[in-house]
Amino acid sequence: MARSTLTIDLDEIAANWRALDSMSDCMTAAVVKADAYGLGADRVAPRLAEEGAACFFVAIAEEGAELRRILGPGPSINVFSGHMPGDTAMIGEAGLTPMINSLDQLIRHVEALPRHSFGIQLDTGMNRLGMEPAEWAAVRDIAMTQNPTLIMSHLACADDPDHPMNAWQLERFREMTEGLDAPRSLANTGGVLMGADYHFDLTRPGIGLYGGLPYVDARPVVAVDVPVIQCRDLEAGETVGYGNTFTAPRDMRVATISAGYADGVIRAMAPNAAVYAGDHRCPVLGRISMDLIGVDVSALADPPDTVELLGLHQSIDTLADAAGTIGYEILTSLGGRYDRRYRGA
Repeated sequence: MARSTLTIDLDEIAANWRALDSMSDCMTAAVVKADAYGLGADRVAPRLAEEGAACFFVAIAEEGAELRRILGPGPSINVFSGHMPGDTAMIGEAGLTPMINSLDQLIRHVEALPRHSFGIQLDTGMNRLGMEPAEWAAVRDIAMTQNPTLIMSHLACADDPDHPMNAWQLERFREMTEGLDAPRSLANTGGVLMGADYHFDLTRPGIGLYGGLPYVDARPVVAVDVPVIQCRDLEAGETVGYGNTFTAPRDMRVATISAGYADGVIRAMAPNAAVYAGDHRCPVLGRISMDLIGVDVSALADPPDTVELLGLHQSIDTLADAAGTIGYEILTSLGGRYDRRYRGA
């Protein structure tokens, strides 16, 4: 079989949630947007709910409606994009809580769904989503009469705890929410790690649940094992793959493995990437193509049946470094061809 295997450990995701939950004295939510960062919200979210997560965050209303179908009634499902045109029926029928980002969204929500729950998202300097200070000051008193269930903002630089932006945003958030009688939330995974000043009433870990930085103590969640299709001997001077970008400097042995950029193995990582056969690091040779990659197995006595792309020897962030990107992109790029297997289901 030439199909690669993606193994997702639900027990480890749950363990990461428990560990992050233990770092604060407040409620801990779970961010499961983008299909639980590509790992399958239909499997991840129920496992987290079993663990004790009662509050979830998604990016858009369509994700929220699907998550409600998965989880059933009970858990709070919050939508970062707020109440967009066309969302009213989904928000109402699925019992979603939009995080309102503007006066227009606030008007749309209270007119279309009076007395339906909503939260407020404030922009404390990231300039992405949320009401800026002037807009919030103009609508704050009116908004608070509608009893928002949460007031939140998002940290721009929480992956770097020493970045001055963190303290600056914290102060802005405090100023914009001072005296308000509503739960508050500022901390993503990095915010959880920065301590109690950032925790408020609710934390919202995302990437840390799935084994990524900045949570350096996160337990690994994913493993990818790739079949070897063919091995061949190269003579010095022969080339590998498209464009002749790799020329053998000596006699070598190359294995062609069954993965490529269609599987989320980012093409740009080729010059720096490797896979593992046992404890042996096997560098990628030449370009990563859509379905196939050449790797150096010269050091091995026998050709392997499979190699490890992600797992014990290589984390999502190690692989991300090879591509000049972040672990989030590695996770969310994993394609649909994998034989997905779940542990701890």
